[in-house]
Amino acid sequence: MASWLWGPSRAGWDQLDAAVFQWLNGSLGHSNLWDGGWALASTRLSDILVGAVMLVLLIHHGAVFESIQVRAALFTFLALLLVLLVIRVLFDRMAGPLGWQHVSPSLAFEGAYQLSDHFPALERVLEIKDRSRRSFPGDHASVLLLWGLFMAMFARGRWRVLVLGLAALFMLPRLVAGAHWLSDDLVGGLAIALLALGWGYCTPLGAQIARLLELLARPFLSLGAQIPLVRKLALFRQP
Repeated sequence: MASWLWGPSRAGWDQLDAAVFQWLNGSLGHSNLWDGGWALASTRLSDILVGAVMLVLLIHHGAVFESIQVRAALFTFLALLLVLLVIRVLFDRMAGPLGWQHVSPSLAFEGAYQLSDHFPALERVLEIKDRSRRSFPGDHASVLLLWGLFMAMFARGRWRVLVLGLAALFMLPRLVAGAHWLSDDLVGGLAIALLALGWGYCTPLGAQIARLLELLARPFLSLGAQIPLVRKLALFRQP
């Protein structure tokens, strides 16, 4: 944040933002298959699928967490998401008055390739995220980075590479489509993710929220433990 707010180093961020956007967005407009893939990856449906992948890796025993750890890991991450939400709201309240807010690169650059204009049917049905009047910080990126950093603290070897790689990969569609600048993700999104991880995991706050969430979820966990296929999941096998 300091490097982004300080004038001399901010110029470097601005140059990097412009270069990355022109490189990524400049890859569009040459192949319908390529463009369509990025358009689909920039929709709400894609966000749901990404969330499913994140959840599976979080609760699949043996991937990052052992069976006995899965339930605690899930509710701890949900607690971190709640902390992130509060920080995000406060951050957004500060961004406007402090002059941190700006439009997406797809609106800032004349001639930018806007996927929603080239795939109107997909835009009407699923809403393509390729522009915003308030693109800082990157909300989508903050959640992905929080998940990636949380998982990476416990993952080992190829699993650590996988979770961090997936977090970076899942951030790409918004950057290619022009919904966010690189600094929206690596400055704003990362700042929020680190604050949420610090306050939610490195203090008792997250553990207390996680215990409350687990208490509220006990009826559903007990119900799931009685369903033949569902009870085989590590989440429901714990006493």
